[in-house]
Amino acid sequence: MPGFVVRVFFDGTVHEDFLFCRPLTTRTRGEDIFNLVNNFMTTHDIDWEKCVGICTDGAKAMTGHYTGLVAHIKKVCPSVQWLHCSVHREALAAKNMPADLLSVLNDAVKLVNFIKARPLNLRLFTFLCNEIGSEHKALLLHTEVRWLSRGKVLTRLFELRHELQVFFESNPFVLSSKLHNEDFLTKLAYLADIFSTLNELNLGLQGVSVTVFNTQEKVEAMIKKLRFWATCVSGNTLLCFPTLHDFLGENEVVLGEETKRIVIEHLNHLAEELRKYFPPMDTQPWIRNPFDVSIPVPHLKFHQQEQLIELSSDGALQQLLKRKPLVDFWAALLRSYEDLAKLALKSLMPFATTYLCETGFSALTAVKTKYRQRLGDVEKDLRLKLSSDYSEE
Repeated sequence: MPGFVVRVFFDGTVHEDFLFCRPLTTRTRGEDIFNLVNNFMTTHDIDWEKCVGICTDGAKAMTGHYTGLVAHIKKVCPSVQWLHCSVHREALAAKNMPADLLSVLNDAVKLVNFIKARPLNLRLFTFLCNEIGSEHKALLLHTEVRWLSRGKVLTRLFELRHELQVFFESNPFVLSSKLHNEDFLTKLAYLADIFSTLNELNLGLQGVSVTVFNTQEKVEAMIKKLRFWATCVSGNTLLCFPTLHDFLGENEVVLGEETKRIVIEHLNHLAEELRKYFPPMDTQPWIRNPFDVSIPVPHLKFHQQEQLIELSSDGALQQLLKRKPLVDFWAALLRSYEDLAKLALKSLMPFATTYLCETGFSALTAVKTKYRQRLGDVEKDLRLKLSSDYSEE
């Protein structure tokens, strides 16, 4: 059941809102999705030329060169930009890791599933945590499609490692010995730290009025941090990984040379993967900061250059840029600097992530419970859940 959200300029500012949700009764090809969207656009008399960008994940039905949704949209609106969701790209970059770390991750998931997937074990473990007075009462379940789950699962597992050691004394499990293995716990602590950091980056890529410039800047900062952290680890400085640092300090041990090599390899590889999925972009600095550019600016027409000179000399507008999000700043200039503002907004208006769609999936899970399994039309319910107008009330 495809759902669509939209970012529009209305009443002097930029709005993000739920557009529509319709079921696909047969196939889910790019053509079928396009026909669904096109029918909505035609029914509501919306001109395709007003669409400046579309943001999707990397699914073939969306991005196929000839039959994907984007290809069909470009046939009716050749100027539309396609953006691969930044959150999805970050998740893809983080998937590959050294075999030793992947083995620790897989074992950690199996430890969690041994308890979470068995109701009796879940009840016994919860009872144990209550008896001991633990801060947490349950483990978290890892789901591959939930991009934020990995860091939270590993952190919670590490924080409850002592409770798990006690639990497995009376509930034997083939992997329970891992929780007494110093090397396993060291790597688990590192994974908990690095994926928690990636979670923070993931959340930083989301939000109202976030643009492709914001996401690129945050990823650039992360790439620099990863390379810096690799240098720190090689010099035995682990302050960048608090969980790992505290674990080694509490047990009065140092990071082994082999584990250090694996950590450094992972950090450098992660930086390379992020660079692959987020190549350097032409940031068009005049859009980011029109008050600090050299004139003439490449690719701008003569009258646009003149408008930029006038704009860059306006001190009041310089203060406005400091107070407003970048999208709202350029939206406010549509009357006074129309051509320049429209050109800037074509780069700023498209979504940088599909975070609102992920919010929609979570809302659908909450709405369509086991008591409402036969709920056919969920659009009105989702609109009530997701629309900013209703949520404010």
